[in-house]
Parts: sequence; C-alpha cells; structure tokens
Amino acid sequence: MNEYVDPGALGEVMQAFSSDTVHIDISAILPVRAIGKTVKSSRKYQQIACSIREIGLVEPPVVCRDKQRTNTFLLLDGHLRIEVLKDLGETHVECLLSSDDEAFTYNKRISRLSAIQEQRMIAKAIERNVPKEKIARALDINVRSLVRKATLIEGICEEAVALLKDKMCPMAVFDVLRKMIPIRQIETAELLINANNYSVGYASAILAGTPQAQLVNSSTPKRIKGMTAEALSRMESELSRLQQAITSIQDTYGQDHLHLTVLRGYLAKLVGNTKIAKYLERHHPEFFSEFKSIVETTA
Repeated sequence: MNEYVDPGALGEVMQAFSSDTVHIDISAILPVRAIGKTVKSSRKYQQIACSIREIGLVEPPVVCRDKQRTNTFLLLDGHLRIEVLKDLGETHVECLLSSDDEAFTYNKRISRLSAIQEQRMIAKAIERNVPKEKIARALDINVRSLVRKATLIEGICEEAVALLKDKMCPMAVFDVLRKMIPIRQIETAELLINANNYSVGYASAILAGTPQAQLVNSSTPKRIKGMTAEALSRMESELSRLQQAITSIQDTYGQDHLHLTVLRGYLAKLVGNTKIAKYLERHHPEFFSEFKSIVETTA
C-alpha cells in the first residue's frame, strides 16, 4: 500500500531559472567555451546572424552569476548569439538567469524541425502576410527556395504527409513522391519508415520499382539511366515481393516475439535444472548447446 505524502511537507521546489529575463551588459558576460576561428564562416552562424538582423533575438542566452566576481555572469548557452550581437554592435542583451552553473542547453533537449514542420511554419507566416523577402532573409535563403519549401507538400496526399510529418526527409524525397499516385505515396512512406531510411537514393529506388500504373504520368515510360526496361520490370516484381514479405512479418511479429520469449523462459528453467542439464549434455549435447545459446540471448 502506497504511503500518502503531504505535498507541503516536501518544501518549495527550487526553480532552475528566474521567472523574468534580465538585461545585461554584453561586456559583463564571460563565455565558458571558446569559439573556433572558422565558426563565423559557417552556415549555422550566418543563419543565426540573418535571423537576429531581421526579427531580433528569439531565444535569450542563458547565464548564471559568477560566484567569484560580482557584476559578472557566466554564459552557459548562446555563445553564437552573443558573438552575432557583438558583431552587430549591440552592448546589452536580454538573458535568462539560471540559478545553477550547469551548462544546460535547450538545443540538447529539442528535436530539429522536419521538412514538413518547416513547411507549415513558413506557410503560416505567409498566410499572416509576412513578406516573403523578409522570411527568406530571416532563414538566409533566397525567395525561390522559400517558395519551394512553402509548397513542399503540394501533390502529396494527407496520409503520406501524416506519416512523414516528423521525419527528417530531404526535400528531394517529396519530389519523388509527387511522381506517384496517392496509394503508392502511402506505401512508399511506410517503406521509408520501416527501413528507417529517408535518403533520396532509397526513395528513387522505390520509384524505379513502382509499377507504371501507380505513377502520375502512367502513359510516360520510366527512364532510369543505366537500366533497361527488362531490369526495371524485374525490380518492380522483386520490390513487390519484398513489400509483401515485410507486411507479413509485421503482422506476426508481436505474436512471434511473445512465443519466443515464453520458450526462452521455459528453456532457461530446463537448463537451470542440474539433473536435466546433465542428462541433455550426456545424451543430446547438440540440443544442450543450442538451448544454452538461446537462453544466453539477450536481444
């Protein structure tokens, strides 16, 4: 029976960060790690710089008070942002004040935006009449690339979008999907997920093995460099058999796993019994060695 604990008896939970942000002189902030010489020429640094120039600081840097020096703060997270602000000639910055000196960073606790999530973010900004030029400058891309990102899921069925919405798929994968009819898009998305492979090469291989009738332009023959019509036909049949085999395994995987787990437990009891173990080792050594290897299997 669980013992009831009065929440008030536990005392107040200490907050890791101050409830309010604080404005600090940039010269009073000391970095806890050095910035490499080549960082400022990196793509990441340029994107942060463009974003801050266009829309300002989105995520405030995290600092804590220096226990040895008054009016001095240690920079726990946001080194690149601080460097950009220095380059822009800023003297003060709004920071999140930490109560601990642990180098906590949000970037280690979040997932990166998938292509579809980024598309939805851009599409919402455009719907709210934010100029495309401004969005493009904030993302450090040209307007043409922005339009391509904004129209990423055009021609993709809702079911395939739902399957891939949080997957890190390259944009070119959606160009491949767009060449297929909706039902084949769903099948392809499932194949990508099952294989945990979202590369353009794998998507193109699935396209090569897609029957002509499942393509948007079914009247136009597929042409893939280095492959004959006969080779494409064989690939289609092989891929179809592979997909059927994967589906069959998925349907019985849970039940098979349960049976194997029960059998492994039963064999562990047999091998653990001294008399049975000695009998098997003496009269059926081949079975005994196999039983032992199954019992010792951990995965």
